[in-house]
This record gives sequence, C-alpha cells and structure tokens, in this order.
Amino acid sequence: MNTMPLRNPLVSSVSAFFPCYNDAMSIGKMVRDVRESLVASVSDFEIIVVNDGSSDRSLEVLQELQNEVAELRIVNHEVNRGYGGALLSGIAASTKQWVFYTDGDAQYDAREISRCIDAVTESSDIIQGFKIGRGDPFHRRLIGRVYHHSVRLLFRLPVRDTDCDFRLMRKSILDKFRLQSTTGVICVEMMHAFNRVNARFVEVGVSHYHRPHGKSQFFRVPAVSRSALQLLQLWTRLILRRSYE
Repeated sequence: MNTMPLRNPLVSSVSAFFPCYNDAMSIGKMVRDVRESLVASVSDFEIIVVNDGSSDRSLEVLQELQNEVAELRIVNHEVNRGYGGALLSGIAASTKQWVFYTDGDAQYDAREISRCIDAVTESSDIIQGFKIGRGDPFHRRLIGRVYHHSVRLLFRLPVRDTDCDFRLMRKSILDKFRLQSTTGVICVEMMHAFNRVNARFVEVGVSHYHRPHGKSQFFRVPAVSRSALQLLQLWTRLILRRSYE
C-alpha cells in the first residue's frame, strides 16, 4: 500500500495490464515504467501482463521480473489466443477502481499513464489517448488513418483516434458489458460498447514511437485483408442486425 498523497483524489487504485506477444525485449521496461508512475500517483495498484503464447523469452523475463516487482502478476496463455483474447484476459484479471492498458511493444510510454490520471474528473469514465504524431513509416500512417476514419464512420464512434491503445477506464463501466472479439477488432467493439452504455470520454494526447523491437504483423496484406473482413463481420453483428431488432 502506497502512503504517498494521491496525484488525483478521484483515482485511488489502478489495475495496469499489458498484452504481451513476443515482447521479451520491451516488456520489462514497460512494467518498470508503469510502476514508476503508479507509485507516485495512487495508493493501491497491480500490474498484470498477459503472456499470449509467446515463443520468445517473454515468460522467462516476466518470471524473473516478479522478484523485482512485487505488484506484478502473470496471466499465461499456453497457446496464442489473439490480441482480443489477451485483452479479455487482462480485463477479467483486473480488480481495481480504474483499469489501464497499453501494448507491450514499447510504442507508447507507459509513464504517461500519469496524463490519464490527471485528466480524470467526476464526470469522466474513459480517458482515451490520441497519438501526438505517429512513430511509423508513411504507409503505416496512411493505412492507420484510413482505418480510423472507416471505423469511426461505420460504428459512429466519438473519438479522434480509435486505434490508440492507451486507455484508462472506470472498472464499473467495463462491468456493464461483455466483449466477444478475440482479434484486433476488439478495440472497435469496446469503443462501440462504451458508446452504448453512455460512457463519458476525455481525450488526452500521448507520445507514439517507432516500434523498437520486432515487426508488427498488422500491416501485411493478408493481415489487412483479414482485419477488413473481421470489421465487416463486426459491423454486421453490432450495427446491421441490431437495426432490425
């Protein structure tokens, strides 16, 4: 239990989690960085990493890190369940007043959780990040913008950067619905669900960096095609079918 003064009296406890898939080179820094901010900000916190069937040394790195970070818990998937599956496990494992997550690949600075904590007011439920710049090559930035504008229009989403996976969420809001997607489109499903339960958003700019290790699988042609199909299926389930209910 941290006895330091709260950074924001409205945020007393936080569950911070990271989905991790072959992020052995970066996950240790992400855990240490988020802990640094949480120690200085809240009275109670936990850090959860969902190791989603990594084939590198991610699990070993995390097990060694537990000797250093007492607040760290590991949720281990023996086989890969997909990005959505990792988020579902992270949300289910979170127990505190507020739930934060970002990716384990170090494209975001986990210490900037403090920006989200500062932004919480009595009337806010979701502190949603948006990228200040984007640390990706031009073609990735272009695909990202097309993706964002498409999902914002199709799913009537109210935020400027749907695919920014840097979120601080009130746990009581997450308890109002159940997500189903096990792929990357879970973020769109989540934002749509927030809208349906009238969650109140605050948007905060966060830094975005070039991925320091490994390669993203999303920007390959087969992956983009699969994502387009998954979005169409999600739109059919969430928008088209409900319009006839």
